[in-house]
Amino acid sequence: MTSNPVSIFWHRRDLRLEDNAGLYHALLSGLSVLPIFIFDKHILDKLENRYDKRVDFIHQQLAEIKKQLNNLGSDLLVFYGTPEEVWPTIINQYNVKKVYTNHDYEPYAKERDSWVTNFFASKQITFNTYKDQCIFEFNEVLKDDGKPYTVFTPYSKKWKAKLNDFYLRSYPTEKSFSAFLRVDEKQELISLKAMNFNPTGAGFPSKQTAQSIIKNYDKTRDYPAILGTSRLGVHFRFGTISIREKARKAKALNETFLNELIWRDFYMMILAHFPHVAKGAFRKEYDNIQWVNDEQEFAAWCEGVTGYPIVDAGMRELNATGYMHNRVRMIVASFLTKHLLIDWRWGEAYFAEKLLDFDLSANNGGWQWAAGCGTDAAPYFRVFNPQLQTEKFDKQLQYIRRWVPEYGTAKQIQPIVDHNFARKRCLEVYKAALSK
Repeated sequence: MTSNPVSIFWHRRDLRLEDNAGLYHALLSGLSVLPIFIFDKHILDKLENRYDKRVDFIHQQLAEIKKQLNNLGSDLLVFYGTPEEVWPTIINQYNVKKVYTNHDYEPYAKERDSWVTNFFASKQITFNTYKDQCIFEFNEVLKDDGKPYTVFTPYSKKWKAKLNDFYLRSYPTEKSFSAFLRVDEKQELISLKAMNFNPTGAGFPSKQTAQSIIKNYDKTRDYPAILGTSRLGVHFRFGTISIREKARKAKALNETFLNELIWRDFYMMILAHFPHVAKGAFRKEYDNIQWVNDEQEFAAWCEGVTGYPIVDAGMRELNATGYMHNRVRMIVASFLTKHLLIDWRWGEAYFAEKLLDFDLSANNGGWQWAAGCGTDAAPYFRVFNPQLQTEKFDKQLQYIRRWVPEYGTAKQIQPIVDHNFARKRCLEVYKAALSK
């Protein structure tokens, strides 16, 4: 055991050293700071795909942080196990006085942090957590009567009215890098193989987004054939970039892009105040819908062989890259829930498995919006017409031809359901459910 007292900084959804709230406070704690990360078996054991790109992404980011810290004479300790296993090991090796981290809002994270809070208290270790992955937390933007908003537009107006430079300021961690614990012997980073995962060889979107993309975001974001969106979702998800930095840029360059960041805060707020949405409809009357849930049709949707080219292009892009254009996400989600009458939770779970940028609150909010059962939901009687969506957003068929090469040939797949029949059936089923 190292006798000198230390502070631990626990990286979680904040895989960066710069502008990191919890790390900033740790570096000012008056003690040497040792950064750690835990590959949590409670999370990893639920992943069926041993080639999960997200695990690979995290591993690459940790290697980068470790390199930065090694250059500073320090190190990042990376553990594989459950928090219940790992933390006793750490405090047996180091004289830990304080632990710092950033808030995490998802249901499992709350359970985990409840356990570690009690564990640290039993060891006389102070546990300090800070806001870092959002601009406003769930209780910071509320109605005048103190109740949570359930509609985005008034929430966003209040959000913008409250925003000032205080909430967008950076945390200058680099000024205190000398506080990192000096480590003579550096530890090897655990390999993916040691955790029973495999390198994917996947390329990941750059976190250096061209300023022109954000500046023109409102004009380009709906067209999947062009690079008109930031592709920053995976970086926001794992905190490799600062939300404050991007919000400052968005505020200066493009309000539509800023609104996308507000949606992140909004859905985090909804999950916190209405935890039932993680398992059921926000509008509980929608739990009465009699879904068809045809497993063969669901498989066709998953594989991108529905015979609707824009839908199939989106699903094939997702399966191949872990990414899907946001406009297309709305189209494929509407198709699954409205055309096929398959429970939105099936689609939500598939996206959760495949999306690099999967984030529980945003994924849940988007799927409930598409199904008509969430906050700010598309009315149930609005059923996206895939053909009209194609004519509007992929008129030259560039996106479709990229992902559906058989389009326009004898091998083109025929639609698994007729649009007019599907729309009529959807309206009848939804109406029956909501009249109960």
